Amino acid sequence: MYSIGYDIGSSSIKCSILDIEQGKVIARGSHPKEEMPILSPQPGWAEQDPNLWWEYLVTLTRKVVKDNNINTSVVKAIGISYQMHGLVIVDRHYNVLRPSIIWCDSRAVEIGNRAFHKIGEAHCLQHLLNSPGNFTASKLRWVRENESEIYKKIHKAMLPGDFIAMKMTGEISTTVSGLSEGIFWDFTTNTLSNEILSVYDIDSNIIPEVKPTFFIQGELTKNAAVALGLPAGIPVSYRAGDQPNNAFSLNVLNPGEIAATAGTSGVVYGVSDSRRCDSKSRVNVFAHVNHTPEQPRYGILLCINGTGILNSWIRKNVSSGMSYDEMNTIAQSIPVGSEGLTVIGFGNGAERILENKNIGGHIVGLDYNRHTRAHLFRAAQEGIVFSLKYGMDIMNEMGLLLTVVRAGHTNMFLSSIFCQTLATVTGALIELYQTDGSEGAARGAALGAKLYSSAKDALHSLKRITEVVPDTCSEQAVHEAYQRWLNGLKKIINN
Repeated sequence: MYSIGYDIGSSSIKCSILDIEQGKVIARGSHPKEEMPILSPQPGWAEQDPNLWWEYLVTLTRKVVKDNNINTSVVKAIGISYQMHGLVIVDRHYNVLRPSIIWCDSRAVEIGNRAFHKIGEAHCLQHLLNSPGNFTASKLRWVRENESEIYKKIHKAMLPGDFIAMKMTGEISTTVSGLSEGIFWDFTTNTLSNEILSVYDIDSNIIPEVKPTFFIQGELTKNAAVALGLPAGIPVSYRAGDQPNNAFSLNVLNPGEIAATAGTSGVVYGVSDSRRCDSKSRVNVFAHVNHTPEQPRYGILLCINGTGILNSWIRKNVSSGMSYDEMNTIAQSIPVGSEGLTVIGFGNGAERILENKNIGGHIVGLDYNRHTRAHLFRAAQEGIVFSLKYGMDIMNEMGLLLTVVRAGHTNMFLSSIFCQTLATVTGALIELYQTDGSEGAARGAALGAKLYSSAKDALHSLKRITEVVPDTCSEQAVHEAYQRWLNGLKKIINN
């Protein structure tokens, strides 16, 4: 028996096909080869066409099945992981009404700030565990305020994963974890937040029906099956945002366990069984994939928008066509600290850890007679790590001990510079695993369809491939570079 997992990112769509009995991925792929475009009609905006996600998913599925000669008759479950915090709206005929306002879009910051004060900061932090901020609910309110004719046509408002599930099953639903990431969920009453709906003047009928994360949420329709080249009737049995799903894929399910990822954005995600919140909402708290009122599991999420996208920007605009591996090799010739060159890479929208400020990206200390592009390659990776360190210090203040961090051996974690700098500046052991979001979604799908008896069973074949320990020899140089980065950040913020 097989299960299929999809990861709907903002850069690409990934797919894994899992042999359930062996617990082994037998096929995987991604599409397109180049990163998907992010449209920015105005400064601070970020949009994508949801129909393009579906088009790419269809193309990818057919290619992976064909290239690996997959027997589709034994596919028994489908799981979906998706980019968090996006907004997709459809009419009664399930037609998309406008491009999706995705996770790194900054247009609703002030709407969220006003709601934070109007509802009351104490109430928000107690009931929502966050400020309404720049999340999905605030984006929906933006549509109401600025595109009233479109808003009147809305039948349902969804997250990106809800949209893909709709395309597969013909049904519209969501999850508690998804509603919490959109800041629609009241953790005190375990219902939709009446305060958010009231302040934003949103009809509760716009919000989809709630279904469990691990659950048969619908079955593949005949039309969807024809498009994908799969049999009709396969259950869609798992759905989760990319970061809760990344944590699940790394067996991070219980209090004290920590996961990390560094794709377009960078995330550190810890699990707690008690409500914790940051008074400034710089670090956010959502319902984890295994959260229940009886056995709460809160995902505490640090997100940095400008991580892998910074490395991607440098490759496109500076490297003259180098691969990431070539960039990493050249960067290794430069000493720790990049000989005084500092990159502060917040250039991908408003950053939560900076209280939703959008300060842009900065290159500091550039010396034309000393620094080369190799220095820039290394300084960018160090800058990405330092932004994560800055946020992890906030998590430490909240009571999370970040002594061991698990991550998939992918994206920025393929770089030895990145891994070693992160381990050394934080003092944490970095454990790397051969997994990714689409594989996690495939395991989650099998669990949701009861083809595995427990999460432990679903993750039994997960293997650690290596670990990275702090380097005591370079510790002083790393911390000096971080302090220089931190001083530069403070100057920018205070200007």
